[in-house]
Amino acid sequence: MAGREWITHHPQGERRVVVTQELPGARWLAILRAAGCRVDVCRADLPLTAAEIRAAIGGRCDGAIGQVAETWGEEEFSALRAAGGRAYSNYAVGYNNVDLAAATRCGVAVGNTPGVLTETTAELAAALALAAARRLPEAERFLRAGKFRAWLPTLLLGTLLRGKTAGIVGAGRIGVAAARIFVEGFRMNLLYFDPQPQPALEARVRAFAAFLRAQGEPDVFCRRAARLEELLAAADLVSLHTPLTAETRHLIDARRLAAMKPDAILVNTSRGPVIDEEALAAHLRRHPGFRAGLDVYEREPEVAAGLLELENVVLLPHIGSATPEAREGMAVLAAANVAGRLLGHPAWNRPEIGAFLGDSPPAASPSILNARELGIPLFGGGGGGAADSGLHPAADRE
Repeated sequence: MAGREWITHHPQGERRVVVTQELPGARWLAILRAAGCRVDVCRADLPLTAAEIRAAIGGRCDGAIGQVAETWGEEEFSALRAAGGRAYSNYAVGYNNVDLAAATRCGVAVGNTPGVLTETTAELAAALALAAARRLPEAERFLRAGKFRAWLPTLLLGTLLRGKTAGIVGAGRIGVAAARIFVEGFRMNLLYFDPQPQPALEARVRAFAAFLRAQGEPDVFCRRAARLEELLAAADLVSLHTPLTAETRHLIDARRLAAMKPDAILVNTSRGPVIDEEALAAHLRRHPGFRAGLDVYEREPEVAAGLLELENVVLLPHIGSATPEAREGMAVLAAANVAGRLLGHPAWNRPEIGAFLGDSPPAASPSILNARELGIPLFGGGGGGAADSGLHPAADRE
């Protein structure tokens, strides 16, 4: 493990777990210590390369916790299995950086961390929407540059969100949480596009609309769009919450950008490649009234040429889950995924994972994506696997 700084916790542990970046909080480490694990943690600020990951695994490694910025493929999982490894957890909800089929072929259980970053990421989507709508970063730069000399009636006019229509693309946990903020916080109407209808969301919006009418205020509506193009044409704000798959790569391209309103707002807190960034930069240049808010990028950490100099786009460095509550919760779930498999515990089979954050967590791995394929039993019995429990990242759309 030359070339990087590593720190070892609980060196007397009978099992060995590699963690490729330091994680926040202390409880995740306590979980691995309690499972009898020596924990080797890389303290570097940049992601490990594939060669560095394989070198870190070495000749003996029972499990690993990796990052979404790393690539975990056939060679990494083969090396992990050859070193005696049986478990890997992504420190993320999404797993587009992981070759799940390769892990399954190698007999390695793969975990992820759903459920603990839902509200945090949804709040950031709302913050990006508001920042883009009211031109907040542009206004702050204006002030810091010493250009604010007097209040003017036409200075930095933005967009009012109240009464407009929000479009949610991907109505999983995060998408639904964002929808609630837009509807209940900003009093926006709601369109959503998702493979599955969301009756609970629709019922909640109907109930809120009835409350508004009872208060003598304008009500709101919620409707599922039959086609993505229908949503794009009608929405004043489009917020993306879809997983990254072959089907969703460049889901928002030049053609679909052209289908949106010329003064619409586009927000992405899911995965960067869902948007064709070059097409977005060109669209923003042609339509100065169109605005965007991005937290993720197509070739992260690089930002597409042209975006950095544009005033009508808000750019953040992938901080959607950046609160102590979310990041520490993710660490706990990742550690519990690995520890649970090393101890022979079953996979959790329920969508609510809050129990793992309490004082008496279940003896189970919170979210194992390939539980069914590996024949891992479920907590409390029953068939299926993580995909049947609602814990599949497609249900979260980070």
